Amino acid sequence: MKKVITTCPYCGTGCGFYLVVDDEGKLIGVEPAGEHVVAQGQLCVKGWNAHHFVNHPDRLTQPLIRKDGKLEPASWDEALGLIAEKLKDIQARHGNDAVAFFSSAKTTNEENYLMMKLARAVFKTNSVDHCARLCHSSTVLGLAATFGSGAMTNSISCMEQADCILVTGSNTPEQHPLIGTRIINNVKKNGAKLIVADNRRIRLARIADMHIRCKNGTDVAFLNGLMNVIISQGLEDKKFIETRTENYDELKKIVADYPPEKAAEICGITPDEIIEAARMFAAADKAMIVYSMGITQHTHGVDNVKSCANLAMLTGNVGLPGTGVNPLRGQNNVQGACDMGALPNVYSGYQKVTDPAAREKFEKAWGVENLPAEVGHTVTTAINAAAEGELKALYILGENPMMSDPDQNHVREALERLEFVIVQDIFPTPTSEFADVILPAACYAEKDGTFTSTERRVQRVRKAVEPVGQARSDWEILCDLAKRCGYDGMQYGSPSDIMDEIAAVTPIYGGISYDRIDKVGLQWPCLDKEHPGTSVLHAGKFSRGLGMFMPAEYTPSVELPCEEYPFVLSTGRCYFHFHTGTMTRRSRLLDREERFPYFELHPDDAKELGIGERQWAFVTTRRGEVKAMARVTDVVVKGVLFMPFHFEEGPANRLTINALDPVAKIPEYKVCAAKIRSAS
Repeated sequence: MKKVITTCPYCGTGCGFYLVVDDEGKLIGVEPAGEHVVAQGQLCVKGWNAHHFVNHPDRLTQPLIRKDGKLEPASWDEALGLIAEKLKDIQARHGNDAVAFFSSAKTTNEENYLMMKLARAVFKTNSVDHCARLCHSSTVLGLAATFGSGAMTNSISCMEQADCILVTGSNTPEQHPLIGTRIINNVKKNGAKLIVADNRRIRLARIADMHIRCKNGTDVAFLNGLMNVIISQGLEDKKFIETRTENYDELKKIVADYPPEKAAEICGITPDEIIEAARMFAAADKAMIVYSMGITQHTHGVDNVKSCANLAMLTGNVGLPGTGVNPLRGQNNVQGACDMGALPNVYSGYQKVTDPAAREKFEKAWGVENLPAEVGHTVTTAINAAAEGELKALYILGENPMMSDPDQNHVREALERLEFVIVQDIFPTPTSEFADVILPAACYAEKDGTFTSTERRVQRVRKAVEPVGQARSDWEILCDLAKRCGYDGMQYGSPSDIMDEIAAVTPIYGGISYDRIDKVGLQWPCLDKEHPGTSVLHAGKFSRGLGMFMPAEYTPSVELPCEEYPFVLSTGRCYFHFHTGTMTRRSRLLDREERFPYFELHPDDAKELGIGERQWAFVTTRRGEVKAMARVTDVVVKGVLFMPFHFEEGPANRLTINALDPVAKIPEYKVCAAKIRSAS
């Protein structure tokens, strides 16, 4: 047997493990990597089972073309030829922006870079985006505005160095287990203070010094209340504010209107909870904020992120180990996909498409002219444009909008109206049912490349086994298509060559190469071949110069409970499954643990409705209805339902609202109005 070290394909923690291959070339298991800087010989339950789906019989193994309404086997030559012909024809008839491209946080950096290069250099559109739009686009924009960089400020190792940690909107032990372990170890071994601000009683709440159960969607009021106390009691870091920030007077003006009594009333908690949490956070020598999609997935997600940044700057907790604002990325390469410019407004390294100098730079590097200057469609606006008939074709790489996007009936309408849909994936999905062409892709164990973790660590992904059937690596498929479209600027011998090009045009990746990250990854910014990488951002100086306080006013969520729909529905993930379930639900052991769609319901609500534990019921919103199993538990508060979105047979996102943050265009997955009726 041989062992090949690689990077986990699940959450953004970036754990390393060995893929174990038998003497017949079959993947048979995984083993922890004791020497890995992040994993340190540990794996979560998904990591231990990361090999099971690779050889699942559902794998796509050959190209398929829809003929007379049915998907029929085709050759690669036929499939790619048809794609090139159809996309060029649609653009000729309707304009370049009639075509959009969805890249993927589950594919490599190299493949995301090529997807955005294909869209821009070959098809001359900036309508390229990926699922960060649905999870952390609020982070990218909010932290870029306040700090100058939209990434996690610190390293995972800092979780064990903080004196106080505020975890808000993150079920860390379940969704980022090895990061959760570091937080737990710091609390139990070092006596660090832990504040958990979460409507649900998550596992971290059991060991927290404070568990604050704010109403869903009231984060700005809560954070403003903390800052009000800190300023009014003179607990702010005056030196840090004076020397390293600007716009402080505006912050003071806004948060002055959120005394503990007012903030507490909005949040549904007590003033004493706000006062105690503010004092605890401000008193710590090193205090850290950790958050995830409970903060970002709101119509005011950017404001939530800016408020987290404001609190960190107010207390001087930026630029040092054990401090910072630390968003936890939900997928293995969502950070890298953003870094690579798989976004409608930037090239790789966040170089703006509206900047003439940036366009000229990439035109020269790519050997093309007239790169588009207008910002393109996001994932969410592309679906809306398709539903309205404006968008005509969509190339979907490793994404599953029929499960991940809000208001699935709206998504279905959009996909049905498109003239031409390409799906490139490793398994059939609810989205591939709408495809005119399906291309079989190699999975993470069958190709080389890199992922960038939540702590900005660029790490190797290594090929351990051959792709199944006729499946090909995404990068090879994209390069082949570009050539068929008449573009010769996407010919590479290996992913290493692609990374060399990325480094040449992307300053924050300037020192990244395969030989430098062969054993231990590097954290960007890594500016040149001698640069050691950066473990903590904004040390001594923010990326934008001075940190910018950007205060926000509290605004309610778009859809709140009413007499007809008396519950708040919030969606998320569970411990055993990942995203839309494409991989984990094809892992036998994981699917055995969570086999059915379910929703959490408080015991008092269950009693009033006459619904018992494990009883099937219908959850209904203004968008639709889903049948799921009730779990009666005080993990949720009275009046709130929580529902994971992994289950195709009970898709939570059939129910969620397509209301968007005006800046990030991220949907409000965490708050909508719902009702329940028994299925019996």
